[in-house]
Amino acid sequence: MIRFTPILLAVLYAFIMYRFSVWRTTRELDAQSTELADPLLKNMTDRMARALDIPRVRVHIYEIDPVNGLAAPDGRIFITRGFYRKFQTGEVTADEMASVIAHELGHVALGHSRRRMIDFSGQNALRTALAMVLSRVLPGIGAWIASGLTRLLAARLSRGDEYEADAYAAALLTKAGIGTAPQKSLFTKLDALTQGAGGVMPAWLLSHPKTSERIAAIEKLETRWQNAAK
Repeated sequence: MIRFTPILLAVLYAFIMYRFSVWRTTRELDAQSTELADPLLKNMTDRMARALDIPRVRVHIYEIDPVNGLAAPDGRIFITRGFYRKFQTGEVTADEMASVIAHELGHVALGHSRRRMIDFSGQNALRTALAMVLSRVLPGIGAWIASGLTRLLAARLSRGDEYEADAYAAALLTKAGIGTAPQKSLFTKLDALTQGAGGVMPAWLLSHPKTSERIAAIEKLETRWQNAAK
């Protein structure tokens, strides 16, 4: 039993960190966000709400500058103030903003938001356990290897979530009559805004798939749907 005590402590620590992360994230979002009130974007969200057969799709503005969208563990959808400014200046269209919202709705519907918080805590426990084992075999570098392995695992899981959320968004946008073109055009714009960062690092080290691969996945879905409709 004593041998497994450190691992059990690591699991307990992971659970505590998960609960703390949820509390901290919710508190920060509550303090730094307001509900989005934009007539053009409301038209987009109303179309998606009808496609989902729900009363409304509520979106909040998160008051930070980085261009991003996110789904909170409690199911709320956020776009950052920086992203909204891109829409206000015409760099991003209403249809493209709708694709962001649809993508985040996908994360919520597929349970990614809550699972990511759990995965993050679990990965901390896994890293601790691996570091203990590997450090005995490879003193000095065991902890470094454990950290690298858990980062690779996290990146792979995250990329899988992104593909799934893209597919959900593509289906929703198609059903809402918006289509997937804005989704694909936004990917290209985001790649340019980040100066093509997706092409600098190997894809297997990125938490998000490459832009070209995301677009190709959506086009593959479109082909499948077209063939099924014939």
